[in-house]
Amino acid sequence: DWNKRIEYKPGSGSIPLFPSIHLETCDGPVSSIHTTIELQTDYIGKGCDRETYSEKSLQKLCGASSGAIDLLPSPSATTNWTAGLLMDNNDMIFKFDGKQGAKIPDGIVPKNLTDQFTITLWMKHGPSPGLRAEKETILCNSDKTEMNRHHYALYVHNCRLVFLLRKDFDQADTFRPAEFHWKLDQICDKEWHYYVVNVEFPVVTLYMDGTTYEPYLVTNDWPIHPSHIAMQLTVGACWQGGEVTKPRFAQYFHGSLASLTIRPGKIESQKVISCLQACKEGLDINSLESLGQGIKYHFNPSQSVLVMEADDIENINQALRKVSYINSRQFPTAGVRRLKVSSKVQCFGEDVCISIPDIDAYVMVFQANEPKITISGMDHFARPAEQFQRGVILLPDIRIVSTVIKMEHPVDSKEHDRANKPVVLEEMLHNLDFCDILVIGAELDPEQECLELDHVELQGKHLDATNSTAGYSIYGVDTMHNYEQVLRQVRYRNWYTSATFDRKFRVKCSELNGRYTSNEFNLEVNILHSSNSNFMDHVSHMIVEPQFLQSVHHPEGSISAVHSSVVPSVATIVIVICVSILIFIITLGVYRIRTAHQHSSGDNEGSKENEMDWDDSALTITVNPMEKYEKPHQTEEESEEEDIDDEEEDTTSAESDESEEEDEEEEEEEEVIVQKADKQNATRQEQL
Repeated sequence: DWNKRIEYKPGSGSIPLFPSIHLETCDGPVSSIHTTIELQTDYIGKGCDRETYSEKSLQKLCGASSGAIDLLPSPSATTNWTAGLLMDNNDMIFKFDGKQGAKIPDGIVPKNLTDQFTITLWMKHGPSPGLRAEKETILCNSDKTEMNRHHYALYVHNCRLVFLLRKDFDQADTFRPAEFHWKLDQICDKEWHYYVVNVEFPVVTLYMDGTTYEPYLVTNDWPIHPSHIAMQLTVGACWQGGEVTKPRFAQYFHGSLASLTIRPGKIESQKVISCLQACKEGLDINSLESLGQGIKYHFNPSQSVLVMEADDIENINQALRKVSYINSRQFPTAGVRRLKVSSKVQCFGEDVCISIPDIDAYVMVFQANEPKITISGMDHFARPAEQFQRGVILLPDIRIVSTVIKMEHPVDSKEHDRANKPVVLEEMLHNLDFCDILVIGAELDPEQECLELDHVELQGKHLDATNSTAGYSIYGVDTMHNYEQVLRQVRYRNWYTSATFDRKFRVKCSELNGRYTSNEFNLEVNILHSSNSNFMDHVSHMIVEPQFLQSVHHPEGSISAVHSSVVPSVATIVIVICVSILIFIITLGVYRIRTAHQHSSGDNEGSKENEMDWDDSALTITVNPMEKYEKPHQTEEESEEEDIDDEEEDTTSAESDESEEEDEEEEEEEEVIVQKADKQNATRQEQL
């Protein structure tokens, strides 16, 4: 009564593999039963489902000592020495095909590692070709030029792991241990294994998959003679600086490496090493207390193999029903895990009496719902320049929320019903492994601005931080709440704000070393300078040209000069604006008056031509020649008033058509009389 396929949903905890299994021997008496359950996960990740965080984040999570230097980081602008190496689908795994190596830049690793240091790595390696194969270098520190001395190295030779450490004469002047050899089958089994080399000179200890191994051979050597030759640290091959016409790589490595780190000055504890290589999936037994005394069981270190032995069939049946599969990862690697159950039965007085066929089954681990990580908060603000000199908090109200999409109906429902499924967004709590605050645009000028964080905020958390001119990076496996608390304390300082008006930043967070990433949250910060604060109180800054604003921004030492230069500029602008408005109003008024005058003159001329064709020969006007001549502009004003009266009477002429015609005739007659009188006055004036 066992199923070939066992389904596992992420977050299910421990589920029994064979809840109804039992052994039937057709009532044949047995003396003992020996059963082995094996979970095969060699093809998953580095031998099993482990956390895929970066090595630095994992070491912080496991409580490792700080100061580890990653020698095989993911390629970036600052870690470009791995850019030319072959990488697996996962960026954290590097493949070496015997044709390439990597030079570690000077200054990454200190020259003096002291008498205590640790080297850690994941390695997958197969048998070396040939009977006497060449050394395959994992890590090597040798002379850069002139000579070919190896100061320390870790390499594989004929399926043996060898660590070389040559002391300098100034450190020791006697015969000392120099080479440490370990012979292990796992070195050439083409499987992933975790190696830790703890150096407490003259004692060197190897941990493989959490188990301690002492070297089977230690050879002594004299210290290296002192010299001023520079050294070259390499990975995947050893640099041969001497004894050849041209320095080159030699002793190439064949295999895969990952998470290669070196930690000067400290060694790791057994507890930390076990945590770093621990599998997150394996076999388990529910309620060990209920197994009974008749059952003997044993797990291997990775809990992928369980061996059980009992004298009674019923006891072994109950024990097998309690065997379960567990995966503690929140986002496990989806896929198949094969299971194999093999049993041997002994009868009384016989070695083997019954042959029991093996059980082949598999666990199907489903894909976890992909989380959507959202960063929100205030994306724009402005502060006075004085506040930036003290430091302004960039993200005072940042929020990080993760949601997953869940369907209310089962997935295997009919196809046409899927479109009608209600989608439910459910908030999810999980860890993050880094958040970066990146500077958009020009990098920070370290002489006048910086991002800063009080490292007291990191205490009590699995977090660490690095700072550069490109931004601020906070990393470590911790909760979203702790990341929020730390991000809310990051400050931006600018102690020479005269040339800076704004800064733009971008925040992005990640889970599982970039497997799940958040949205890109953009923030813009504006710097308000104190020199133009009075101006902003009275005049809107929108009407001022950028050149004016730039001329206002000066250091604090010239504030008085700034005020004296600002006032004339403001007065000039106000005067120009007022004069422009006045000219516009005058022009508009003249235009409207001329338009009205031309319109009334045209009407009068049309009326004279059509209606006022009468004989004025009998008309005589006598003017006293001794009368003072009146100024012509008075007549013009009278004519203008009559024109205005004409316009007013035209607007009120809708009362009756007859009265309108009569008024127009009378006004035209009067206007003609006045015009003739003006003409005669002009003639009389000339005569006088």
